[in-house]
Amino acid sequence: MKLILAFLLSAFSLFAQVKADDVKSFTLKNGMKIFVLEDSSIPNANMYFFYKVGSRNEYTGITGISHFFEHMMFNGAKKYGPKEFDRVMEANGGSNNAYTSENITAYTDWFPSSSIEVMFDLEADRIANLNFDPKMIESECGVILSERSTGLENNPLEQLWQEVQATAFVAHSYQWPVIGWESDIKNWTKEDLENYFHIYYAPNNCVVVISGDVKLDEVKKLAEKYFEPIPAGPKPRSLHTIEPEQLGEKRVFVKREVPTPHIMITYHVPQSGSEDYYALDLLNSILSEGESSRLYNSIVNNQQLALEVGSFYPDAFDPTLFYFYGICNDGVTAIQLENAITQEIDKIIKDGISQSELQKVKNQKLMSFYKTTETINGMSNTLGTYELFFGDYKKMFTAPDDYKKVTTEDIKNVAAKYFTKQNRTVGTLQTEENK
Repeated sequence: MKLILAFLLSAFSLFAQVKADDVKSFTLKNGMKIFVLEDSSIPNANMYFFYKVGSRNEYTGITGISHFFEHMMFNGAKKYGPKEFDRVMEANGGSNNAYTSENITAYTDWFPSSSIEVMFDLEADRIANLNFDPKMIESECGVILSERSTGLENNPLEQLWQEVQATAFVAHSYQWPVIGWESDIKNWTKEDLENYFHIYYAPNNCVVVISGDVKLDEVKKLAEKYFEPIPAGPKPRSLHTIEPEQLGEKRVFVKREVPTPHIMITYHVPQSGSEDYYALDLLNSILSEGESSRLYNSIVNNQQLALEVGSFYPDAFDPTLFYFYGICNDGVTAIQLENAITQEIDKIIKDGISQSELQKVKNQKLMSFYKTTETINGMSNTLGTYELFFGDYKKMFTAPDDYKKVTTEDIKNVAAKYFTKQNRTVGTLQTEENK
Protein backbone atom coordinates (compact mmCIF):
# COMPACT_ATOMS: atom_id res chain seq x y z
CA MET A 1 0.00 0.00 0.00
CA LYS A 2 2.88 2.38 0.82
CA LEU A 3 4.36 1.76 -2.64
CA ILE A 4 0.99 2.48 -4.28
CA LEU A 5 0.59 5.71 -2.33
CA ALA A 6 4.15 6.74 -3.16
CA PHE A 7 3.51 6.12 -6.86
CA LEU A 8 0.24 8.05 -6.74
CA LEU A 9 1.89 11.01 -5.05
CA SER A 10 4.75 10.98 -7.57
CA ALA A 11 2.46 10.59 -10.59
CA PHE A 12 0.04 13.18 -9.26
CA SER A 13 2.85 15.67 -8.82
CA LEU A 14 3.75 15.21 -12.50
CA PHE A 15 0.12 15.52 -13.57
CA ALA A 16 -0.36 18.52 -11.27
CA GLN A 17 2.40 20.35 -13.13
CA VAL A 18 0.02 20.57 -16.10
CA LYS A 19 -3.00 22.81 -15.57
CA ALA A 20 -6.11 23.14 -17.68
CA ASP A 21 -4.97 26.67 -18.55
CA ASP A 22 -1.75 25.25 -20.01
CA VAL A 23 -3.79 23.80 -22.84
CA LYS A 24 -4.29 26.46 -25.52
CA SER A 25 -6.80 26.25 -28.34
CA PHE A 26 -7.85 28.06 -31.48
CA THR A 27 -10.33 27.42 -34.28
CA LEU A 28 -9.51 27.86 -37.95
CA LYS A 29 -11.87 29.62 -40.35
CA ASN A 30 -12.96 26.25 -41.76
CA GLY A 31 -14.09 25.05 -38.32
CA MET A 32 -11.15 22.79 -37.40
CA LYS A 33 -10.49 23.06 -33.65
CA ILE A 34 -6.88 22.68 -32.50
CA PHE A 35 -5.54 22.18 -28.96
CA VAL A 36 -1.87 22.68 -28.09
CA LEU A 37 0.02 21.60 -24.97
CA GLU A 38 3.65 22.71 -24.90
CA ASP A 39 6.05 20.26 -23.23
CA SER A 40 9.76 20.55 -23.98
CA SER A 41 10.86 17.68 -21.71
CA ILE A 42 11.84 15.65 -24.80
CA PRO A 43 12.49 16.86 -28.39
CA ASN A 44 9.44 15.02 -29.74
CA ALA A 45 5.80 15.80 -30.42
CA ASN A 46 2.54 13.97 -30.91
CA MET A 47 -0.45 14.99 -33.04
CA TYR A 48 -3.92 13.41 -32.89
CA PHE A 49 -6.76 13.94 -35.35
CA PHE A 50 -10.13 13.03 -33.85
CA TYR A 51 -12.85 12.81 -36.48
CA LYS A 52 -16.32 12.75 -34.96
CA VAL A 53 -17.41 9.77 -37.00
CA GLY A 54 -17.76 6.07 -36.29
CA SER A 55 -20.14 3.24 -37.00
CA ARG A 56 -22.94 5.13 -35.19
CA ASN A 57 -22.97 7.60 -38.12
CA GLU A 58 -23.61 4.86 -40.67
CA TYR A 59 -26.88 3.38 -41.84
CA THR A 60 -28.02 0.12 -43.38
CA GLY A 61 -26.28 -0.31 -46.72
CA ILE A 62 -23.01 1.43 -45.83
CA THR A 63 -22.10 -0.20 -42.51
CA GLY A 64 -18.34 -0.44 -41.94
CA ILE A 65 -17.55 2.57 -44.10
CA SER A 66 -15.94 4.51 -41.21
CA HIS A 67 -13.51 1.67 -40.57
CA PHE A 68 -12.78 1.56 -44.32
CA PHE A 69 -11.33 5.06 -44.16
CA GLU A 70 -9.00 4.03 -41.36
CA HIS A 71 -7.34 1.94 -44.10
CA MET A 72 -7.81 4.29 -47.06
CA MET A 73 -6.25 7.30 -45.35
CA PHE A 74 -2.86 5.60 -45.73
CA ASN A 75 -3.24 4.75 -49.42
CA GLY A 76 -2.20 7.93 -51.13
CA ALA A 77 -3.39 11.41 -52.05
CA LYS A 78 -2.41 14.09 -54.58
CA LYS A 79 1.08 15.08 -53.42
CA TYR A 80 2.02 11.90 -51.58
CA GLY A 81 0.98 8.84 -53.58
CA PRO A 82 0.36 5.22 -52.49
CA LYS A 83 2.70 4.10 -49.68
CA GLU A 84 4.32 7.56 -49.64
CA PHE A 85 2.62 8.69 -46.41
CA ASP A 86 4.41 6.07 -44.31
CA ARG A 87 7.65 6.31 -46.28
CA VAL A 88 7.96 10.08 -45.89
CA MET A 89 6.93 10.01 -42.27
CA GLU A 90 9.46 7.30 -41.39
CA ALA A 91 12.18 9.10 -43.34
CA ASN A 92 11.55 12.09 -41.10
CA GLY A 93 11.76 10.03 -37.91
CA GLY A 94 8.01 9.69 -37.42
CA SER A 95 5.50 6.89 -36.98
CA ASN A 96 1.72 6.69 -36.95
CA ASN A 97 -1.33 4.69 -35.99
CA ALA A 98 -5.12 4.87 -36.17
CA TYR A 99 -8.26 3.37 -34.65
CA THR A 100 -11.99 3.36 -35.35
CA SER A 101 -14.75 2.91 -32.79
CA GLU A 102 -18.52 3.17 -32.76
CA ASN A 103 -18.13 6.90 -32.08
CA ILE A 104 -14.87 8.30 -33.46
CA THR A 105 -12.01 7.68 -35.87
CA ALA A 106 -8.59 8.79 -34.62
CA TYR A 107 -5.25 9.14 -36.39
CA THR A 108 -2.03 9.83 -34.52
CA ASP A 109 1.50 10.80 -35.53
CA TRP A 110 4.68 10.72 -33.40
CA PHE A 111 7.65 12.69 -34.68
CA PRO A 112 10.76 14.70 -33.79
CA SER A 113 9.67 18.30 -33.30
CA SER A 114 12.07 19.32 -36.07
CA SER A 115 9.83 17.46 -38.56
CA ILE A 116 6.59 19.21 -37.62
CA GLU A 117 6.07 21.00 -40.95
CA VAL A 118 6.37 17.74 -42.89
CA MET A 119 3.65 16.23 -40.67
CA PHE A 120 1.31 19.14 -41.39
CA ASP A 121 1.97 18.77 -45.11
CA LEU A 122 1.29 15.00 -45.04
CA GLU A 123 -1.95 15.35 -43.09
CA ALA A 124 -3.24 18.27 -45.14
CA ASP A 125 -2.69 16.33 -48.37
CA ARG A 126 -4.77 13.34 -47.32
CA ILE A 127 -7.55 15.46 -45.81
CA ALA A 128 -7.86 17.63 -48.92
CA ASN A 129 -6.95 15.20 -51.71
CA LEU A 130 -7.50 11.56 -50.70
CA ASN A 131 -7.13 9.16 -53.61
CA PHE A 132 -10.33 7.32 -54.61
CA ASP A 133 -8.77 5.13 -57.29
CA PRO A 134 -11.22 2.25 -58.00
CA LYS A 135 -8.46 -0.38 -57.98
CA MET A 136 -7.26 0.83 -54.58
CA ILE A 137 -10.83 0.77 -53.25
CA GLU A 138 -11.34 -2.79 -54.49
CA SER A 139 -8.04 -3.91 -52.99
CA GLU A 140 -8.77 -2.34 -49.59
CA CYS A 141 -12.28 -3.81 -49.49
CA GLY A 142 -10.68 -7.23 -49.99
CA VAL A 143 -8.34 -6.57 -47.08
CA ILE A 144 -11.25 -5.61 -44.83
CA LEU A 145 -13.34 -8.63 -45.85
CA SER A 146 -10.37 -10.85 -44.98
CA GLU A 147 -9.91 -9.04 -41.67
CA ARG A 148 -13.59 -9.55 -40.87
CA SER A 149 -13.67 -13.27 -41.69
CA THR A 150 -10.37 -13.94 -39.91
CA GLY A 151 -11.51 -12.08 -36.80
CA LEU A 152 -14.75 -14.05 -36.56
CA GLU A 153 -12.98 -17.32 -37.33
CA ASN A 154 -10.26 -16.84 -34.72
CA ASN A 155 -12.36 -15.33 -31.96
CA PRO A 156 -15.73 -16.88 -31.07
CA LEU A 157 -16.32 -14.11 -28.51
CA GLU A 158 -16.17 -11.56 -31.32
CA GLN A 159 -18.88 -13.47 -33.18
CA LEU A 160 -21.00 -13.66 -30.03
CA TRP A 161 -20.46 -9.94 -29.37
CA GLN A 162 -21.72 -9.14 -32.87
CA GLU A 163 -24.90 -11.18 -32.37
CA VAL A 164 -25.59 -9.84 -28.87
CA GLN A 165 -25.17 -6.22 -30.00
CA ALA A 166 -27.57 -6.78 -32.88
CA THR A 167 -30.10 -8.23 -30.42
CA ALA A 168 -29.72 -5.71 -27.58
CA PHE A 169 -30.22 -2.69 -29.87
CA VAL A 170 -33.35 -2.52 -32.01
CA ALA A 171 -33.25 1.14 -33.15
CA HIS A 172 -29.87 2.72 -32.51
CA SER A 173 -26.96 2.37 -34.91
CA TYR A 174 -24.82 0.78 -32.20
CA GLN A 175 -26.49 -2.44 -33.33
CA TRP A 176 -23.94 -3.28 -36.06
CA PRO A 177 -20.23 -4.05 -35.70
CA VAL A 178 -17.63 -1.36 -36.40
CA ILE A 179 -16.17 -3.44 -39.22
CA GLY A 180 -19.62 -3.61 -40.86
CA TRP A 181 -21.72 -6.34 -42.46
CA GLU A 182 -20.14 -8.41 -45.22
CA SER A 183 -22.78 -7.63 -47.85
CA ASP A 184 -22.37 -3.88 -47.28
CA ILE A 185 -18.58 -4.05 -47.58
CA LYS A 186 -18.99 -5.82 -50.93
CA ASN A 187 -21.40 -3.21 -52.26
CA TRP A 188 -20.13 0.24 -51.29
CA THR A 189 -19.99 2.49 -54.35
CA LYS A 190 -17.33 5.07 -55.15
CA GLU A 191 -20.05 7.69 -54.76
CA ASP A 192 -20.93 6.35 -51.27
CA LEU A 193 -17.29 6.66 -50.23
CA GLU A 194 -16.70 10.13 -51.65
CA ASN A 195 -19.91 11.55 -50.15
CA TYR A 196 -19.16 10.09 -46.72
CA PHE A 197 -15.58 11.31 -46.77
CA HIS A 198 -16.42 14.89 -47.72
CA ILE A 199 -18.99 15.13 -44.91
CA TYR A 200 -17.24 13.39 -42.04
CA TYR A 201 -13.53 13.83 -42.76
CA ALA A 202 -13.82 17.57 -43.28
CA PRO A 203 -11.98 20.10 -41.07
CA ASN A 204 -15.19 21.23 -39.34
CA ASN A 205 -15.74 17.68 -38.08
CA CYS A 206 -12.21 17.30 -36.68
CA VAL A 207 -10.52 18.06 -33.36
CA VAL A 208 -6.70 18.14 -33.42
CA VAL A 209 -4.55 17.78 -30.30
CA ILE A 210 -0.81 18.48 -30.41
CA SER A 211 1.42 17.84 -27.38
CA GLY A 212 5.15 17.99 -26.92
CA ASP A 213 8.09 20.12 -27.96
CA VAL A 214 6.09 22.65 -29.97
CA LYS A 215 5.17 26.31 -29.63
CA LEU A 216 1.64 27.63 -29.95
CA ASP A 217 2.62 30.37 -32.41
CA GLU A 218 4.40 27.88 -34.67
CA VAL A 219 1.47 25.45 -34.61
CA LYS A 220 -0.97 28.24 -35.40
CA LYS A 221 1.17 29.45 -38.31
CA LEU A 222 1.45 25.94 -39.78
CA ALA A 223 -2.25 25.21 -39.25
CA GLU A 224 -3.20 28.40 -41.08
CA LYS A 225 -0.82 27.53 -43.92
CA TYR A 226 -1.72 23.85 -44.40
CA PHE A 227 -5.14 23.21 -42.85
CA GLU A 228 -7.09 26.44 -43.16
CA PRO A 229 -7.22 26.44 -47.00
CA ILE A 230 -9.09 23.10 -46.90
CA PRO A 231 -12.82 23.88 -47.34
CA ALA A 232 -15.29 23.01 -44.62
CA GLY A 233 -17.68 20.20 -45.44
CA PRO A 234 -21.47 20.04 -45.15
CA LYS A 235 -22.79 19.87 -41.61
CA PRO A 236 -23.11 16.18 -40.65
CA ARG A 237 -26.67 14.98 -40.12
CA SER A 238 -27.73 14.94 -36.48
CA LEU A 239 -28.44 11.58 -34.89
CA HIS A 240 -31.81 11.70 -33.16
CA THR A 241 -32.59 8.00 -32.74
CA ILE A 242 -33.03 7.04 -29.10
CA GLU A 243 -32.94 3.36 -28.20
CA PRO A 244 -36.33 2.47 -26.65
CA GLU A 245 -36.38 1.18 -23.10
CA GLN A 246 -35.92 -2.59 -23.04
CA LEU A 247 -39.06 -4.14 -21.54
CA GLY A 248 -37.92 -7.72 -21.04
CA GLU A 249 -34.95 -10.04 -21.08
CA LYS A 250 -33.67 -11.06 -24.51
CA ARG A 251 -31.74 -14.24 -25.26
CA VAL A 252 -29.76 -15.24 -28.35
CA PHE A 253 -28.11 -18.56 -29.21
CA VAL A 254 -25.21 -18.93 -31.66
CA LYS A 255 -24.36 -22.44 -32.85
CA ARG A 256 -20.66 -23.01 -33.43
CA GLU A 257 -18.16 -25.79 -32.86
CA VAL A 258 -16.20 -24.72 -29.79
CA PRO A 259 -14.49 -26.77 -27.03
CA THR A 260 -16.58 -25.10 -24.29
CA PRO A 261 -19.50 -22.65 -24.24
CA HIS A 262 -18.99 -18.86 -24.43
CA ILE A 263 -21.43 -16.43 -22.86
CA MET A 264 -22.10 -12.70 -22.93
CA ILE A 265 -24.51 -10.67 -20.80
CA THR A 266 -25.24 -7.00 -21.48
CA TYR A 267 -27.23 -4.25 -19.77
CA HIS A 268 -28.25 -0.86 -21.17
CA VAL A 269 -26.38 1.93 -19.38
CA PRO A 270 -25.84 5.68 -19.95
CA GLN A 271 -23.14 7.28 -22.09
CA SER A 272 -19.78 8.71 -21.05
CA GLY A 273 -20.08 11.93 -19.09
CA SER A 274 -23.43 11.02 -17.53
CA GLU A 275 -24.00 11.50 -13.80
CA ASP A 276 -23.52 7.76 -13.25
CA TYR A 277 -20.41 7.41 -15.41
CA TYR A 278 -17.74 7.41 -12.69
CA ALA A 279 -19.66 4.99 -10.46
CA LEU A 280 -20.20 2.60 -13.38
CA ASP A 281 -16.55 2.87 -14.42
CA LEU A 282 -15.38 2.02 -10.90
CA LEU A 283 -17.95 -0.79 -10.70
CA ASN A 284 -16.39 -2.24 -13.85
CA SER A 285 -13.00 -2.20 -12.11
CA ILE A 286 -14.44 -3.86 -8.99
CA LEU A 287 -15.87 -6.62 -11.14
CA SER A 288 -12.95 -7.39 -13.45
CA GLU A 289 -9.78 -5.34 -12.85
CA GLY A 290 -7.06 -7.88 -12.09
CA GLU A 291 -7.01 -11.33 -10.50
CA SER A 292 -8.33 -10.01 -7.17
CA SER A 293 -11.48 -8.63 -8.85
CA ARG A 294 -14.86 -10.08 -7.92
CA LEU A 295 -15.48 -12.02 -11.11
CA TYR A 296 -11.99 -13.46 -11.53
CA ASN A 297 -11.44 -14.31 -7.89
CA SER A 298 -14.79 -16.03 -7.44
CA ILE A 299 -15.43 -17.65 -10.82
CA VAL A 300 -11.91 -18.48 -12.08
CA ASN A 301 -9.88 -18.91 -8.88
CA ASN A 302 -12.35 -20.28 -6.35
CA GLN A 303 -15.13 -22.03 -8.30
CA GLN A 304 -12.98 -22.80 -11.37
CA LEU A 305 -16.00 -22.39 -13.64
CA ALA A 306 -14.33 -20.32 -16.34
CA LEU A 307 -11.14 -20.10 -18.35
CA GLU A 308 -11.77 -16.39 -18.79
CA VAL A 309 -14.29 -13.94 -17.36
CA GLY A 310 -14.58 -10.18 -17.39
CA SER A 311 -16.57 -7.03 -18.03
CA PHE A 312 -16.16 -3.74 -19.88
CA TYR A 313 -17.89 -0.38 -20.14
CA PRO A 314 -16.93 1.43 -23.38
CA ASP A 315 -16.75 5.16 -24.02
CA ALA A 316 -19.83 6.24 -25.96
CA PHE A 317 -21.63 9.37 -27.17
CA ASP A 318 -25.05 7.76 -26.65
CA PRO A 319 -26.49 5.30 -24.12
CA THR A 320 -24.54 2.08 -24.57
CA LEU A 321 -24.08 -1.41 -23.08
CA PHE A 322 -22.23 -2.71 -20.04
CA TYR A 323 -20.77 -6.08 -21.05
CA PHE A 324 -20.02 -9.27 -19.11
CA TYR A 325 -18.36 -12.21 -20.87
CA GLY A 326 -16.94 -15.60 -20.06
CA ILE A 327 -15.54 -18.83 -21.51
CA CYS A 328 -16.59 -21.99 -19.65
CA ASN A 329 -14.10 -24.40 -18.15
CA ASP A 330 -14.26 -28.06 -19.21
CA GLY A 331 -17.50 -29.69 -18.09
CA VAL A 332 -19.15 -26.38 -17.17
CA THR A 333 -22.42 -25.40 -18.87
CA ALA A 334 -23.35 -21.96 -20.12
CA ILE A 335 -26.16 -21.68 -17.58
CA GLN A 336 -23.77 -22.48 -14.72
CA LEU A 337 -21.42 -19.70 -15.76
CA GLU A 338 -24.30 -17.30 -16.37
CA ASN A 339 -25.66 -17.98 -12.89
CA ALA A 340 -22.24 -17.49 -11.32
CA ILE A 341 -21.86 -14.08 -12.99
CA THR A 342 -25.35 -12.91 -12.05
CA GLN A 343 -24.79 -14.09 -8.47
CA GLU A 344 -21.76 -11.81 -8.21
CA ILE A 345 -23.86 -8.95 -9.54
CA ASP A 346 -26.65 -9.71 -7.07
CA LYS A 347 -24.18 -9.71 -4.17
CA ILE A 348 -23.27 -6.12 -4.93
CA ILE A 349 -26.91 -5.12 -5.34
CA LYS A 350 -27.85 -6.77 -2.02
CA ASP A 351 -24.78 -6.26 0.17
CA GLY A 352 -22.81 -3.51 -1.56
CA ILE A 353 -19.03 -3.30 -1.29
CA SER A 354 -16.61 -2.36 1.46
CA GLN A 355 -14.87 0.98 1.74
CA SER A 356 -11.48 -0.72 1.43
CA GLU A 357 -12.54 -2.47 -1.80
CA LEU A 358 -13.68 0.84 -3.26
CA GLN A 359 -10.47 2.58 -2.21
CA LYS A 360 -8.42 -0.17 -3.86
CA VAL A 361 -10.07 0.31 -7.25
CA LYS A 362 -9.89 4.09 -6.91
CA ASN A 363 -6.13 3.73 -6.40
CA GLN A 364 -5.92 1.44 -9.44
CA LYS A 365 -7.94 3.86 -11.55
CA LEU A 366 -5.86 6.85 -10.51
CA MET A 367 -2.60 4.96 -11.13
CA SER A 368 -3.78 4.08 -14.63
CA PHE A 369 -4.96 7.63 -15.27
CA TYR A 370 -1.74 9.25 -14.12
CA LYS A 371 0.42 6.71 -15.94
CA THR A 372 -1.42 7.44 -19.17
CA THR A 373 -0.89 11.19 -18.84
CA GLU A 374 2.85 10.81 -18.20
CA THR A 375 3.48 10.56 -21.97
CA ILE A 376 2.72 13.11 -24.66
CA ASN A 377 0.76 10.46 -26.57
CA GLY A 378 -1.32 9.61 -23.53
CA MET A 379 -1.88 13.26 -22.77
CA SER A 380 -3.04 14.02 -26.33
CA ASN A 381 -5.35 11.02 -26.46
CA THR A 382 -6.85 11.78 -23.04
CA LEU A 383 -7.36 15.46 -23.82
CA GLY A 384 -9.14 14.55 -27.04
CA THR A 385 -11.22 11.88 -25.33
CA TYR A 386 -12.49 14.29 -22.69
CA GLU A 387 -13.16 17.03 -25.23
CA LEU A 388 -15.27 14.69 -27.36
CA PHE A 389 -16.89 12.31 -24.90
CA PHE A 390 -17.28 14.62 -21.90
CA GLY A 391 -17.87 17.85 -23.79
CA ASP A 392 -14.85 19.73 -22.43
CA TYR A 393 -11.17 18.81 -22.17
CA LYS A 394 -11.05 20.62 -18.79
CA LYS A 395 -13.04 17.77 -17.24
CA MET A 396 -9.89 15.66 -17.62
CA PHE A 397 -8.33 17.78 -14.89
CA THR A 398 -11.27 17.25 -12.51
CA ALA A 399 -11.50 13.50 -13.22
CA PRO A 400 -9.33 12.44 -10.23
CA ASP A 401 -11.68 14.31 -7.87
CA ASP A 402 -14.74 12.94 -9.67
CA TYR A 403 -13.49 9.39 -9.01
CA LYS A 404 -12.71 10.24 -5.40
CA LYS A 405 -16.28 11.47 -4.81
CA VAL A 406 -17.86 8.08 -5.65
CA THR A 407 -19.19 6.32 -2.53
CA THR A 408 -19.94 2.69 -1.74
CA GLU A 409 -23.63 3.62 -1.82
CA ASP A 410 -23.21 5.03 -5.35
CA ILE A 411 -21.76 1.69 -6.49
CA LYS A 412 -24.64 -0.25 -4.97
CA ASN A 413 -27.22 2.13 -6.44
CA VAL A 414 -25.98 1.98 -10.04
CA ALA A 415 -25.77 -1.82 -9.90
CA ALA A 416 -29.40 -2.00 -8.71
CA LYS A 417 -30.53 0.65 -11.19
CA TYR A 418 -29.13 -0.89 -14.37
CA PHE A 419 -28.40 -4.59 -13.74
CA THR A 420 -32.00 -5.79 -13.85
CA LYS A 421 -33.40 -8.83 -15.62
CA GLN A 422 -35.69 -6.64 -17.73
CA ASN A 423 -32.69 -4.66 -18.96
CA ARG A 424 -30.61 -7.72 -19.81
CA THR A 425 -29.61 -9.45 -23.05
CA VAL A 426 -27.95 -12.86 -22.72
CA GLY A 427 -26.04 -14.59 -25.49
CA THR A 428 -24.57 -18.08 -25.57
CA LEU A 429 -22.28 -19.59 -28.20
CA GLN A 430 -21.82 -23.36 -28.12
CA THR A 431 -21.94 -26.56 -30.15
CA GLU A 432 -25.46 -27.53 -29.15
CA GLU A 433 -28.29 -25.46 -27.71
CA ASN A 434 -29.22 -25.99 -24.03
CA LYS A 435 -26.12 -28.01 -23.40
